[in-house]
Amino acid sequence: MFSRIDLGDIAVDVFHKDIKNIHLSVNPPAGKVRISAPMGMELDIVRVFAISKLSWIKKARKKMLEQERETPREYLERESHYLWGKRYLMTIIEENKPPEVSLAHNTLILTVRPGATEDKRQAVVDEWYRNQLRKKAAPLISKWESRLEVKVNRLFVQRMKTRWGSCNPQRGYVRLNTHIAKKPAHCLEYLIVHEMLHILEPTHNARFKMLMEKYMPQWEFHRKMLNRLPVSHVDWRY
Repeated sequence: MFSRIDLGDIAVDVFHKDIKNIHLSVNPPAGKVRISAPMGMELDIVRVFAISKLSWIKKARKKMLEQERETPREYLERESHYLWGKRYLMTIIEENKPPEVSLAHNTLILTVRPGATEDKRQAVVDEWYRNQLRKKAAPLISKWESRLEVKVNRLFVQRMKTRWGSCNPQRGYVRLNTHIAKKPAHCLEYLIVHEMLHILEPTHNARFKMLMEKYMPQWEFHRKMLNRLPVSHVDWRY
């Protein structure tokens, strides 16, 4: 069930779900405010809660909107791209052969057919990032399945607009944003643990934080690194 409340010039989207605790988030890139509330909670109570958090909401939105963002990628010669936190300069080779991406020292080599458009170049690079992420994520998921005693039934890797990842606790599905492949590898491991722990605790409550402390004591450091630029022209927060 969806509702909307207004706090002056700030619109707050309210979603009633089958959860126990109320959850507030401010989402990039535009600072959209969202509240997830238990099914039986009246909208007036949600409004009072939102008002009590108004100062924090304004600070979070201000910080997000002022965040410096990297310019959009155009897939051109000498353009910077990142893989696992390392910077590469793009070199483009046009050949009549299947497109591919390869690495050589500090260079990302994009091979495409002559006359390939920017959209086509982006599609090739995006698919390469998806493959890199899947290769790195698979052994990490296996490692943490045994440690956490949970099972990931399916992994989805895709471009996501406002989130680094998500989890469907009931089905054991985990989704990862392809852009995580641009971050240091320890950020990926943090994200995987974060999402897998949602199978044990669906919300970001005190128990969830306790589990993060137990299994990954440095999780706050990893989260800060995850949310630092550069990554793309869109800024995610987690």
